[in-house]
Amino acid sequence: MTGITLATAQAQLDLWVAADAAVSKNQSYSIAGRSLTRADAGTITEKIDYWQRQVARLSARASGRSRIRYIVGE
Repeated sequence: MTGITLATAQAQLDLWVAADAAVSKNQSYSIAGRSLTRADAGTITEKIDYWQRQVARLSARASGRSRIRYIVGE
């Protein structure tokens, strides 16, 4: 994923967490022109998981903790 910064990933994560909070109160929520409702709770959870992984990956890279994984034995 090129061009995504840690700040952008964190902002997206914050938006999806806010969407989750709003939907949990039986409210709808709009993000990027798309209206999300309680029925979209699964999608919101998927997006939170995705952006959490991106934030963790980019944070690790920024702090020099990123690592290369090698697959052995395949």
